[in-house]
Amino acid sequence: MVDAMPRFPFMLSLLFLYLSIANGVHCYEAKKVLSLQSFQWKQQSGTPSCFSRKSRRENGATILEMKHRDYCSGKIIDWNEKQQKRLILDNSHVQLLQSRLRNKAASGGVEDASKAQIPLTSGIKLETLNYIVTIGLGERNMTVIVDTGSDLTWVQCQPCNSCYNQKEPLFNPSASSSYQSILCNSPACRSIQSGSWNSPVCGSNQTSSCNYVVNYGDGSYSKGELARDHLNLGATPVNDFLFGCGRNNKGLFGGASGLMGLGRSDVSIISQSSALFGGVFSYCLPSTEADGASGSLVMGGDSSVFKNSTPISYTRMVQNPQLSNFYFLNLTGISIGGVAVQAPSLARGGILIDSGTVISRLAPSVYQAVKAEFLKQFSGFPPAPGFSILDTCFNLSGYSEVNIPTLKFHLEGNAELNVDVTGILYVVKTDASQVCLALASLSYEDEIGIVGNYQQKNQRVVYDTKQSVLGFAGETCSFI
Repeated sequence: MVDAMPRFPFMLSLLFLYLSIANGVHCYEAKKVLSLQSFQWKQQSGTPSCFSRKSRRENGATILEMKHRDYCSGKIIDWNEKQQKRLILDNSHVQLLQSRLRNKAASGGVEDASKAQIPLTSGIKLETLNYIVTIGLGERNMTVIVDTGSDLTWVQCQPCNSCYNQKEPLFNPSASSSYQSILCNSPACRSIQSGSWNSPVCGSNQTSSCNYVVNYGDGSYSKGELARDHLNLGATPVNDFLFGCGRNNKGLFGGASGLMGLGRSDVSIISQSSALFGGVFSYCLPSTEADGASGSLVMGGDSSVFKNSTPISYTRMVQNPQLSNFYFLNLTGISIGGVAVQAPSLARGGILIDSGTVISRLAPSVYQAVKAEFLKQFSGFPPAPGFSILDTCFNLSGYSEVNIPTLKFHLEGNAELNVDVTGILYVVKTDASQVCLALASLSYEDEIGIVGNYQQKNQRVVYDTKQSVLGFAGETCSFI
């Protein structure tokens, strides 16, 4: 009799657990705790310096500090407006990117012009949509956007016919003793087509400078002359680096000096530095919201320099002859709270991973299935209006923290991207009165799905272009 009372609650607990499993109630292991206070923007005193000079060499890898652009723009008067504007711009970016993907595939991969561990920082505070690093070019340090969906690296140059405002002085070719213009009759000029999607612009004089045109998915562009100069990734030199010297540039590049192309063509920085780093690079994207958070861009494949908390799981890169510059993967499934989502369109598999897109996009039928399962598991919270591309929203202003279902992307080879808790919900309003599922639907079933940077936060994402594999591992991003 003495032992009967303590056992009774224990037996009830077992009974409850049995009934929970039988009725499809998911256990706590399939959920993550999200502190809503972590999304509250903290105004910083003074104007922070976004141009990080931090870098180091470790076990043969070059490590650059990486930051989100938000860290660089100083005080933000209306953070709610900033969050909402980011979604509107992301929608424009994806719509035009999808249009370019269709056009490029239809034209056989050509578009006509008439149509090191480096600190990695988020680009929001530079008023761009991407993450930024600092590189050395010629005699100068330049802060550039990091983009896996681009190939040609370029910076704004003096004299400039039409340039957007940037935080640093423009690159001055005449001040660099190692600067060399590329001529129209050179092999380098002919190679630019693979890296810019456009044919080089040359007149009848083949000894004139080789001009390039790069158009981006959001309508931005850079035009100028092709050149070579000495590049430094941290303390690692890359000699005779081929890049664009932009004389006419427009778009959402904000205060950055230019763009670093991490794509797959011969003119990308990955291909040009392959003798040093073996065609391998990785990054860990810091959280947008964290005050002063930084991550890293690692050039080289020595995994001993990573700080991942889970093993790296690799999946095969899918070859697409018409879209060979991009990184495609085979998506085999999506699970919410440990429950596999059922959608026929998942069988198509192909999905693009892109550091320049913010919110991940799914085919309409896949998104609807994901949304339905998420709402089944994340129930009982007051609804809120949708905003822009996000239509599954909640009013969480009465909560300091919530338990949210896990989100996993399953990929060929049993690899998976286990989305960090900060990448599942998007806070439209900082008082948490409008918090949305951070996924969006594409317009049509035949459009290409995208894994955006919001779902890549706090992950070590490893690109091995020689082995043609891509890996994911959980990591709390930090340069230190």
